[in-house]
Amino acid sequence: MRSPAELTDSFRARGLKITPQRQLIFRLLHDNRGHPSAETVYAAAVVEMPAISLRTVYQTLNDLSAMGEIQTLDLGTGAARFDPLTEEHHHLVCDRCGTVRDVTVEEAGSLRPAEALEGFTIGSVDVIFRGTCRECSSRPSGSATGLEGSPSEA
Repeated sequence: MRSPAELTDSFRARGLKITPQRQLIFRLLHDNRGHPSAETVYAAAVVEMPAISLRTVYQTLNDLSAMGEIQTLDLGTGAARFDPLTEEHHHLVCDRCGTVRDVTVEEAGSLRPAEALEGFTIGSVDVIFRGTCRECSSRPSGSATGLEGSPSEA
């Protein structure tokens, strides 16, 4: 994801309003590898700016996604997650705590369905590995942290 200053310029170039709330969201997402939900971004933002609305967070995230600055992910964990890393990569998802981590899968683009899908053109390949993360593996069942998707998460 580009820097907050670059995103500000890009929003201006598209005629989108630049507000302190949007700039805060840009800053919270910059270099973030935590795959946060809109609610998680909102929870971090409201600490710094109590008047920010969840609607503003959603709108800004949707605008960033439409511009190709972040990816919107539906990983089957409930809420959509947002990924500031737009280069081709894939994900590890913990079934117990919901943590999402980036992973590179060599040759993922060469994966094709076993049977020929006549007339179907594949535009992209998404690989999601599901299982149990190291932290959850070392904890008894039912003791997840509840912090999944936090902006500070690696």
